[in-house]
Amino acid sequence: MLRRLLVVYASLLLLVLAALEIPLAVAVAARDTQTLFIDQLNDTARFASLAEPALRTGEPATLRAELTRYDGLYGIAAAIVDQDGRIVVSSRPGLRLGGAARARLRAALSGDRSGIQEVVWPWRRAPLVVAEPVGRGGEVVATAITISPTDAVRSRITTRWTELAAAGLAAMLGFGLAAIPLTRWVLRPVRELDEVTGELSAGQWQARVPGTTGPAELRRLGEHFNTMAAAMSRVLEQQKAFVSYAGHQLRNPLGTLRLRVENLAPHLPPAGERDLALAIDEATRLGRILDEILALVRAEGGNYRICVVDCGRVARERVSAWRHESSGVRLRCRGANHAAALAVQGGLGQILDALIDNAVKFAGPDATVTVTVSRPYRPADAPDEPVVAIEVADDGPGLSEADLAVAVQRFWRAPAHQNVDGTGLGLAIASALAEASGGGLLLLPVRPHGLRARVVLPAAVSSAWPSGSSGPPPGAAAADSSISPRGG
Repeated sequence: MLRRLLVVYASLLLLVLAALEIPLAVAVAARDTQTLFIDQLNDTARFASLAEPALRTGEPATLRAELTRYDGLYGIAAAIVDQDGRIVVSSRPGLRLGGAARARLRAALSGDRSGIQEVVWPWRRAPLVVAEPVGRGGEVVATAITISPTDAVRSRITTRWTELAAAGLAAMLGFGLAAIPLTRWVLRPVRELDEVTGELSAGQWQARVPGTTGPAELRRLGEHFNTMAAAMSRVLEQQKAFVSYAGHQLRNPLGTLRLRVENLAPHLPPAGERDLALAIDEATRLGRILDEILALVRAEGGNYRICVVDCGRVARERVSAWRHESSGVRLRCRGANHAAALAVQGGLGQILDALIDNAVKFAGPDATVTVTVSRPYRPADAPDEPVVAIEVADDGPGLSEADLAVAVQRFWRAPAHQNVDGTGLGLAIASALAEASGGGLLLLPVRPHGLRARVVLPAAVSSAWPSGSSGPPPGAAAADSSISPRGG
C-alpha cells in the first residue's frame, strides 16, 4: 500500500507540475521570440528608412556598407528587394531568399508590416524573417528584409526549459523525501491492524492494536477493533470454558450412572441382560463422546507449544501400536525413516491415531492401510515454505466427492457408516491439531477405490539436517516396513 500511495501522490504532483511548467515553458519561448522579433523589426525598419533615399538618388554604396557592417556584427543577413522581387542591395554576395522570405516579401510589397507568425521552439531551425515596406509618396517601391538565425534564441529557451525541468525534479525529490515518512505514519495503524489480525487468526487472543500513532480516524478504528477483539475473545473463552466445564461435570455423573447400571446385573432376569448390555454400551459411547469433545476443545484452544518432531519415528511407533487393534487389516509404514517437522507437542501422534482408527474401522476386513512419510519438499504454491507430508491411505470403499468436502465437520458420519462405532469427531480433532501446528489436513480419493488422508506440516531444520536440504538426514534411507496384524 505504501508504494501505491506514493505512486498516486507522485502522479498528482506530476500533473500539478505539468499544469504549471508547460504554460511557463511556452511563455518563456514566446517571450524570447518576441524579444528577438522586436529587435529585428526595429533594425529592418531602420534599413527601410535608409533605403528610400538611396534608391531615389541611385547611390546605394552607403546603404550596402551599412548592411554589410550589420551582417558582420550580428550575423543577420539583410537585403533591399525591388517590386519585381530582385535583390538590389544585400549584406552578403549570393544571398538567396527561401520560401518563407518570399512569402514575407509578397506581404510587404502589398503594404503589410511583419508580425510574429510562429514561436521559435528549440527543435525549429528555420530563421526568423522580417520584411518592411519601403515607401515613397504613399507607394511601396521596395522592401527591406532581414533573415536572422535562431540558434542563440533556441539555446536560451533550451536552457530555461532545462532549469524548469530541474526545478520540477527537485520538487519531486523533495516531495518524495517528505512523503515517505508521512505515508508511513498514515499507514502505520493499518499495518499494526494487519499484524494483530494475523495474530488473532493464529489464536493469540490477547493481541491488540497499540493505536498510539497515525491519523485520529485510524486511531479510532484501532480502538473499535480492540473493543471488538476483546468481546470476541471473551465470548470464545466463555464458550470453550462452558464446554470444558460441562464435559468435566458430566463425566462423574456418567461414571456413577454406568456403575449403578452395572450393579443392576444381579437383580435382572435373563431376559433383561441384553438391554443391560446395550445400556452399558451407550454409557461407554457417551463417555467417549465427552472425552473427544474435551480433546476437540483443547485442540482448538490455541497457544500450543510447538516443537520439532521426527515424523518417520512417530509414524512407525503408531503403526506398531495399532497392529494389535486392527485385526484383519494389514498396516504398512513407508517413506522416510526420519523427517523433521514442526508440530504441536504430542499432536502428531494424536493425528495419526485418529486417521489410522478411521481407516481401520471403515476400510473393511482384509483391507490394507499404508502410512507414508515424505522427505521435506517445497510445494509449487509456496516454494519458500518446505513441508513434510504424512499420508494414511486405505483401499476400502472410500468416500464420494460430496462426502470428502464435509468429512472433517464435527459429528459428521457417512450415511453408510451410521452403525459403526464412533463419534464423528476424530477427523475434526486431527484437522484442528494440524492447523494449530501450522499445517493442514486434506482428504483425497484413491483410485480405483479408497481414501487418502494427507497431513502437511512445516518442515524443521535439525542439527543433523543441513539448511536447505530436500532429503533425509545423512545416513537415513527410505523404509518400507510392513506390519501385519498379530505378526502375520
